[in-house]
Amino acid sequence: MSRLQQEIINELGVKPEIDPQKEIRVSIDFMKEYLKKNTFLKTLVLGISGGQDSTLAGRLAQLAMEEMREETKDSSYQFIAVRLPYGEQADEADAKDAMDFIQPDVQLRVNIKPAVDAQTQALKEAGVEISDFNKGNIKARQRMITQYAIAGDRSGAVIGTDHAAENITGFFTKFGDGGADILPLFRLNKRQGKQLLKDLGSPEHLYTKIPTADLEENKPMVADEVALGVTYDDIDDYLEGREVSADAQQKIEQWWNKTQHKRHLPISIFDDFWK
Repeated sequence: MSRLQQEIINELGVKPEIDPQKEIRVSIDFMKEYLKKNTFLKTLVLGISGGQDSTLAGRLAQLAMEEMREETKDSSYQFIAVRLPYGEQADEADAKDAMDFIQPDVQLRVNIKPAVDAQTQALKEAGVEISDFNKGNIKARQRMITQYAIAGDRSGAVIGTDHAAENITGFFTKFGDGGADILPLFRLNKRQGKQLLKDLGSPEHLYTKIPTADLEENKPMVADEVALGVTYDDIDDYLEGREVSADAQQKIEQWWNKTQHKRHLPISIFDDFWK
């Protein structure tokens, strides 16, 4: 194992093997402790896409809130699951199945298309042309704006779905899905997330479906692995300290180095990681 690989594993806290039930408990207790320390918070808010990560984080959050209500006898503790489509999404059925599995206390649906299109048009009128890729990032950031607006209205905190296999590659939009208050999946890689969902009784198709960000309109439903140029199996093996091919290692470490800025708060004069 290279020195860099060990440093990344240590930083992201990935275990080579997990007990799914123990990790489920760790995530639930983590969210409960966060709420107990921040007593002004009464809700947790999360956008549900129908993919593996939001399905897992959503179900864990719902279980955490059910336990909070039972322990405190305070019925105001609620999990708010939000559908945030841009118009109609291609995998809408999966999103509905995810909601059925999560069984959230509150379900909301906010169509971000009018806001995203208005922003794009306003920029165009100002002489700024927005590429399809750039518009995809606007969508991700609009979703986070919406979640924080809901959290602000409901005394809530926003859950992020960032996990180790996403973090190492920087495969998230900075200040979009990368913006959140609490990360209950941090330390898990992609296959470990699947293990947790399986133990939680999730429908199989929700954790075996091909992961995709689906932000670009000219390239809809592009698989994450195609965009990254490396498979999640290789990424997970790398994070678990296993040997991967030289090509996979090079690509993974290139992504880590290239996206370092995404894992850092705004740079001040006292920071030196970027130099």
